[in-house]
Amino acid sequence: MQIKLQSTPILLFNNECGVCRSIANWVKKQVQTGSGAPSIVVRPIGQDPEELHTLNQDLNIWDAYATIHLLMPDGSMKLGGEAVAEVLRNLPSTRWFTWTFAISVLGTRPFQALLNLAYAILADVRPVFGCESCGTPSPWVRPIRWIVKWVESLFGGIHHPGPSRHFSSLPARGRPPQTHHI
Repeated sequence: MQIKLQSTPILLFNNECGVCRSIANWVKKQVQTGSGAPSIVVRPIGQDPEELHTLNQDLNIWDAYATIHLLMPDGSMKLGGEAVAEVLRNLPSTRWFTWTFAISVLGTRPFQALLNLAYAILADVRPVFGCESCGTPSPWVRPIRWIVKWVESLFGGIHHPGPSRHFSSLPARGRPPQTHHI
């Protein structure tokens, strides 16, 4: 149930997640209409569950952290790929192609289904990029996370030790190898 009525949709994003923050910043740049009135309000979730309840009583802060939420002026909420489609419909630079999300073939919307899948994959891989507030990666993503951390360590990033060493110590030229006695 909606408590506070608004005239434009409100996009809630996780400000602690670098991926979410980047996308929100892109939306903010795109949101200005010709008249100067924003077509979407972009707002961080924050850390106060009660503040979110003033927008919508059904809004759970943990759900909002996990999945994109778009609060519509009519009081409804759109989530995930449906929220992304609605955001794109409200942006002047992207609304030209959003009619494709409504195409129905044999009772399914294939372009919306692809967008839903793309969002689900993005939501799963967000923790790979270092966002601790997005939770732990799904099992299928964990090998990707290990590879990303390994590549970071090769290029001077923060080293995350794995189960074994990558390189063995080589003795300096002209010196005998050092032996360790226990």
